[in-house]
Amino acid sequence: MCVAVSTGLFDAAINYIWNAAVLELRRKVRDFGLQVVAQIRGGAFDERALVELKDSELVGLCLRHNLITEDGHFFLDQCREVRNNFSAAHPPMGTLDEYEVLRFTSACIRYALEDETNPRGVDTRAFLTALRAGRFNAPQLQRWVELLTGTHEAQRDLLFSMLHGLYCDPASSQEIRLNSLDVVRAFAEEMSAKVKSELVDRHSGYLASGDIKRQSSSQDFFTRLGIAALFSEAERHSIITRACQRLLNVHQEFNNFYNEPPFAERLHELAEQSVVPDSALFEFVCTVVVCATGNQYGVSNMALPYYESMVRNFKPKQIAIMLEATETYPVLATRLKHYDGCRQRFRSLVSILDRQSVPSAHQARYDRWS
Repeated sequence: MCVAVSTGLFDAAINYIWNAAVLELRRKVRDFGLQVVAQIRGGAFDERALVELKDSELVGLCLRHNLITEDGHFFLDQCREVRNNFSAAHPPMGTLDEYEVLRFTSACIRYALEDETNPRGVDTRAFLTALRAGRFNAPQLQRWVELLTGTHEAQRDLLFSMLHGLYCDPASSQEIRLNSLDVVRAFAEEMSAKVKSELVDRHSGYLASGDIKRQSSSQDFFTRLGIAALFSEAERHSIITRACQRLLNVHQEFNNFYNEPPFAERLHELAEQSVVPDSALFEFVCTVVVCATGNQYGVSNMALPYYESMVRNFKPKQIAIMLEATETYPVLATRLKHYDGCRQRFRSLVSILDRQSVPSAHQARYDRWS
């Protein structure tokens, strides 16, 4: 570099400087830990993968793992553009003078060659260690939430993706899964569109590869965060119908009064997120109404509030299905025909409905049961 500068070959000099900066950034990643990067990325990452990274990808990786600051990312990315367009590495767009070389050198030294620390970032390795150490208590959870709030968006989005991967990993303990969920839940309402898109892409990857265990865990992750509406209509149909079938299976067992509540709560969570597509409305409505009507022995009192909440939020199309089911859905029709208790409980459900929401074609049925 010095020889190139002394002879006026500034385009060659900045190429040498940039190469030194890239080597130093790779060293930072190695010191951080290739295995840690692999765990966060959710896939293999070794020395070969590091060397094959494009310069822009390497700079972005360093930012996401908090190895450089946001300022460092900006200026190094700017240096990368200068190196690509004004150095001997490519046909240059123009020429540089000594002042441009000094600025370029200063930026590379300050943001790559020196051991710069970023006070705003999260120590990713320490975060992973804490996640695995045991269940977070309230102060510990609050502290990590504060640290993620204070870091830059690029690292925060990366950590959200990492937590989703840990939650879906079959090898993760329940403590890791719950810790990961608690941290992400604190940011659910302000999660950026970019990170939501990345999570959906990863979920779609599980679906495409046939990884049933990870796909199921991912569905649970989305549901618990209240963002299951991001799924495609076909997948939402599958989620709702499966939840309905599980609830009906439990409802038909001899000990249903005790076992129904968690399954009813699960279906209620999905309904609250506007996940029910039109294709699953019939099964959803009939399941809720049958379970809320109960059988000849009664109804699960602990599950009843969930059923009533779902019925209260029925839209006209769902109300129509509910009223028609008294004649067309065999299980409900049989119970209403033979058991007084079922008829009384169904009338109570009908009384929850807003008369103005009842379609005109079903007013007669509504009046019969109200």
